[in-house]
Amino acid sequence: MSFAKFEINKLDAKKLRNLRMNLNNRLESFKTNSNAKDLKPSHKLYGLGPDECAQLLELVKKAERKIS
Repeated sequence: MSFAKFEINKLDAKKLRNLRMNLNNRLESFKTNSNAKDLKPSHKLYGLGPDECAQLLELVKKAERKIS
């Protein structure tokens, strides 16, 4: 899956941290509830399942390491 809409390489440290926290919360939601709440279409993680969230989280972590 392409995560081009997130433009990870263009995000600053604060936005990367925010995205990482959102992804961690979403993954936790998937773990604790098999029927995780659907997100609104305007939410940046809308349409992503647990696998996509995990993949994106890894990309965000790599980008954070590059910045620091």
